[in-house]
Amino acid sequence: MIYRNTYYLISVVFLFLFFKPTHVISQEPSYIPLADALESISVKHNVYFTYNPLTIKSATIDITPFEDLSLQQAIFLLKKLTPFELEYLGNNYYVVFKPKEHIGYNNDSSSATNHQTKKKDSILNYTTSNKKIVRGVVLDRYYQPIHKANVIENNTANGTISRTDGTFELELVKNNSLTISHVGFSSEIVIPNQSYLKIILKSGVQLDEVLVVGSRNSKRKIINSPVSTDIIEVKNVAKKSDLLEVNQLIQTEIPSFNATKQSGSDGADHIVPATYRGLGPDQTLVLINGKRRHQSSLINLYGTRGRGNSGTDLNAIPTSAIKRIEILKDGASAQYGSDAIAGVINIVLKDNPNITSSNSTLGFYNANMNSDSKRKVIDGLTFKTEVNYGAPLNKNGFINLSAEFLTKGHTFREGTITRKNYGDAAVSNSSIFLNAETPISTKVKAYFNGGYNFKNTRAYAFSRPFDSERNVQSIYPNGFNPLITSNISDKSFTVGVKGKFNRWNIDFSNSYGSNYFHYYIKETLNATLLENSPNEFDAGGHSLNQNITNIDLTKQFSGVLNGLHLALGLENKIENYKIFAGEESSYLSYDLNGNPVNASTPSNELPVYNGIIRPGGSQGFPGYAPNNEVDRTRTSFSFYLDTEIDVTKKWILATAIRYENYSDFGNSLNTKIATNFKVAPNQNLRFSFSTGFRAPSLAQIYYNLKFTNYIDNVPTESFLIANNNPITRQFGIQKLREEKALNYSLGYNYRISNSMSFSIDSYYIYIKDRIILSGNFDATVLNTNAENVQFFANGVNTRTFGTDFKFNWLKKWNISDLKINLTGNLNNMRITRINYKDLDSEIFFGAREQYFLKASAPDYKIILNTLYSQGKFSISNTLTKFSRVELLDWQIFNPVSNYNNSEEERFQAATDTYKSKYTLDTHISYALNKNFSIQLGANNLFNTYPTKQGGNTDSGGLWDAVQMGSNGAFYYSKIFANF
Repeated sequence: MIYRNTYYLISVVFLFLFFKPTHVISQEPSYIPLADALESISVKHNVYFTYNPLTIKSATIDITPFEDLSLQQAIFLLKKLTPFELEYLGNNYYVVFKPKEHIGYNNDSSSATNHQTKKKDSILNYTTSNKKIVRGVVLDRYYQPIHKANVIENNTANGTISRTDGTFELELVKNNSLTISHVGFSSEIVIPNQSYLKIILKSGVQLDEVLVVGSRNSKRKIINSPVSTDIIEVKNVAKKSDLLEVNQLIQTEIPSFNATKQSGSDGADHIVPATYRGLGPDQTLVLINGKRRHQSSLINLYGTRGRGNSGTDLNAIPTSAIKRIEILKDGASAQYGSDAIAGVINIVLKDNPNITSSNSTLGFYNANMNSDSKRKVIDGLTFKTEVNYGAPLNKNGFINLSAEFLTKGHTFREGTITRKNYGDAAVSNSSIFLNAETPISTKVKAYFNGGYNFKNTRAYAFSRPFDSERNVQSIYPNGFNPLITSNISDKSFTVGVKGKFNRWNIDFSNSYGSNYFHYYIKETLNATLLENSPNEFDAGGHSLNQNITNIDLTKQFSGVLNGLHLALGLENKIENYKIFAGEESSYLSYDLNGNPVNASTPSNELPVYNGIIRPGGSQGFPGYAPNNEVDRTRTSFSFYLDTEIDVTKKWILATAIRYENYSDFGNSLNTKIATNFKVAPNQNLRFSFSTGFRAPSLAQIYYNLKFTNYIDNVPTESFLIANNNPITRQFGIQKLREEKALNYSLGYNYRISNSMSFSIDSYYIYIKDRIILSGNFDATVLNTNAENVQFFANGVNTRTFGTDFKFNWLKKWNISDLKINLTGNLNNMRITRINYKDLDSEIFFGAREQYFLKASAPDYKIILNTLYSQGKFSISNTLTKFSRVELLDWQIFNPVSNYNNSEEERFQAATDTYKSKYTLDTHISYALNKNFSIQLGANNLFNTYPTKQGGNTDSGGLWDAVQMGSNGAFYYSKIFANF
């Protein structure tokens, strides 16, 4: 079946390409705008034309003669048929201009300015009294001159400004590099070692960047996109972040993204679940260079955010490998398939072929909230080092390699009787990532990217007191704190070819990803083995493998209205999920003779403590047994059609449709329509509607485990039953089906000036049949040796309404600038229906579980950042306001008689309120020279903590896992080196 689908996929594409009808009838002249003709030639020959749009606004040309011409022939014909000149600038760029507008630069960049003679201007510099004079021109992206651009010799007070035609000359004092800047543009640092300096400044407000995610039109720019997209340029974030992990990087830039570190949540302590717009970790799709990335094999349980979901481990990707992160703020299942209900995160890898950089970070946490006087005043010691290297690969190719190593110690915060070692897990994390591309012909390129990540993590479980049936006092006289450790390996690679054939852009690729999670439980025991118990166990684990084959085709039809872009493709996906068993003593119970317990074991031979039968398996996390083992595979096949049409120069309309067939649950068909209307030259209004879906993960269908669950600080034996187990049908739980969604979005963008912009985007997301992890049902009648059972079910319907807003402002002076960014998210999620059928609704998904789900979608988060730079120095301050959050703790299940027989008093006692809080992050950077810089910083400078609670939280500590975290202040220093 797998190979048959792949064969069909390839066959359909080749039939489409090679056996399409041919046209022999002579064509009539087809006059189109010159801009569209240049676009068509650009796509066909992989070159780029730059020009002033006003200059060629009214020009038209017959495109027919260009159909079968070579690039050289096309350039020659353009010169003959138009009144314009074309000049080659190198690197596949041509500039189009009227002869009278030409400002005097030639291919060798040694041309004259309008203020000197050609002979004089052909000279780079000359020496007068041992001083060097440099000349050049400053242009914008349309090759128009920039007047009054600042040209400053670095490390001096020496400088000048550009003339009306963009030209300048400057006598150097120390022969240093130059910084060229202007309000509304990004600064450029250049070394004056060329025959004539030609500086092109990019817009400082990133609205003109070309999208990779959300639009398959390679020429579509952010400002014209029918859907809202955020861009995080990693190099621009460096001065206002410690850049330790990807989750943290996104969270400090995107208010609607939350990656909350967990504590006391088993596997979620090791892989941090991340949510977007308050939806599940598996409802946001992650791409690498536009290709789907695999998820983690871990399914989040117990007290974690995203309980019952499997997310993508973003922290397995080294930050040093990332060029930028694109976030599509809209449902996109019709474009990308399952999981894209909340949006899409696309990580674009570095592709610079001429770079070598290295960074090292050393940091620690303020531990003064730890009540144990024996602890140190600092903890969580963190060290990270990273290297990025780029080099050319053949002609016009590149190879970019990144490597990282991160180690972080435990954090310990004030604990409770049930959780003495409350705090973050320790981790050692090693990563390597490669991105490469090379031409294999004039029209075809091969590409590869992939990486390997290995994590060793160590997290403390709930405490076992000395006088418990779970402890053996001869081994641990004072009780013990089990340590859950894991070895997690994550590997991936994508290989493909892309190029042009019959005027179609074709991309054929295969992506493979694997996540392997292996538990080792230490500083523990198996209580039924008594004093003979080992203190370490191999507890088994799980893995997820994914292989995806894609064929994508795109083509631009410049003669349809103002341009039609068509994209279509096929995808074949294979997924495999496994659970593998641990060593026998990690999951079995033993009798007094050391033999495994079975149905015939006499009760008087069972180990007991104070009349209570000792539980088997490794304490802290029981191992997976052979009857838990799973090895399941499924396939899916999909087809999509994606169009964008420029109906007019002001109106863009986009549509998409996608059909998917899964081997385990059936078919899904989803559609999308989106539009962008330019209401004014600098103002855009956009709207979209789409349907979406998320296929139930293999883990949600097949995961099962017997484990110790702490309910109101009381350990109980629980059994999480797989969805395909007949026991779930006894409870009326049906086979899992896909989650279905409706998405609406409405946005407005206003580019007030080159230095100021504002955008606001509202969204509505309705999800039917969200998969949840149920509460604990009585299992005593099932003869499973467990007190409670849980299962996954299509349990609730939700609707989420929210608004994202963003304001950017930039002010430049001669040698300094100030950037102010205000971003925020307002979010409201409601549970509209609970599908409990004949079950007890309070047990199936009661008030406590409802509060927990809604807490994953905080009411708001607002981020204000200021970044001031002057010469070598910069300082960044980020003020974040976190919203109020309410949760219900375990007291909600206590007898009402404990609260004066008042349901209201019990509810009030069980309500844990986390008040709205502010945190301030500060980062100071200083450039020692052109190759080295240092940075000092603090996250949560004033050591702010969430509101302290009692000892009935899910985590066992004094705080739940809320979005601001409970570690307090983190201080660090960093050294940057660039060569």
